[in-house]
Amino acid sequence: MADVVVIGAGPGGLAVAATLRGRGVDTEVVDSADAVASAWRTHYERLHLHTVRWLSNLPDFPIPKDYGSWVARDDVVRYLEAYADHHGIRPAFNTTIDRIERSANAWLLHSPQGERTAEHVVVATGYNHTPVVPDWPGVGDFRGELLHASRYRNAKPYVGKDVLVVGSGNTGAEIAVDLVESGAARVRIAIRTPPHIVLRDQNGVPNQLLGVVFRYAPTPIFDPIAKVMRRLTLGDLTAYGLPAPTEGLYERVRRDDAIPMLDIGFVELVKAGKIEVVAAPAEFHAAEVRLADDSVVSPDTIVVATGYRRGLEPLVGHLGVLNPDGRPAVHGARCHPAAPHLWFTGFTNPMSGMFRELAIDARRIARAVGRDVNRR
Repeated sequence: MADVVVIGAGPGGLAVAATLRGRGVDTEVVDSADAVASAWRTHYERLHLHTVRWLSNLPDFPIPKDYGSWVARDDVVRYLEAYADHHGIRPAFNTTIDRIERSANAWLLHSPQGERTAEHVVVATGYNHTPVVPDWPGVGDFRGELLHASRYRNAKPYVGKDVLVVGSGNTGAEIAVDLVESGAARVRIAIRTPPHIVLRDQNGVPNQLLGVVFRYAPTPIFDPIAKVMRRLTLGDLTAYGLPAPTEGLYERVRRDDAIPMLDIGFVELVKAGKIEVVAAPAEFHAAEVRLADDSVVSPDTIVVATGYRRGLEPLVGHLGVLNPDGRPAVHGARCHPAAPHLWFTGFTNPMSGMFRELAIDARRIARAVGRDVNRR
């Protein structure tokens, strides 16, 4: 029986495993894929970390400086491969954990590849696990191409085509930019709720620093500052279909984990008319989509960037540790009272940066687990 089994060989799982191994804790990492960083390998090609390199290091092995300030997808994969090698982490790949149950004073992990037991389990299966496509009326009748953003790799198949992107998060905005820059004939983005938009950096200073500084600030302090910054940096975008949200930026982050859109050219293309902002889809027909404002569009392709579910219900839903939205009720160095020695990392979406928070969680989990193991 291992001291700890970590489920997931992405950045969160690797960070926890590295810090635990550094404390001499017997740790096994399992992953259903055949390599580390499987999610990063399948993201769209133009993706970069939304956080600056020097605020995105995992514990005890920094990202190489020659990867630049904003690390590209392929370099993130290279970094995580090197991270695992540096810390001697050899995950058990092609190993799926279907369900976790309590057994005496240990956890029993059910898997088609063989059951495992461990005193501690760390769930690090990722924030973006199960793609979500809304059940729009008539969507099954649409004769054009419809794909979730998780299947979008690059814009080559869409050169010369009319494309509708649905969703106002960073993924939808970046795919829209990619389509325009690569030669799509027409690009629209359907937005239901006006997004908060911030510049990725100003004069070389990353806006992530504000997220770090205000990570635990009260909403009434942060939101007025964010409102003024948007007005000064972006102006009034109402005429382009992007009015300022009525809810505060931090209010939405805390309630929905909805981080703001980082502008990497999106606003400029909207102002130039190269990305058209339209209303959200309401109903699908064979070749048409009726939008919420009753206008009708006829795209060749629809890219659905409406997010993901955590997909934790089959694994731990029976343990009473999930909120109604499917996210863990506690994470990091806290365990749910109903599930001692069961830890979660990577299931929040903080403004201060996912990689940065994964590193913080890893150190906290390792301290807590290390204290317990060393008491034996």
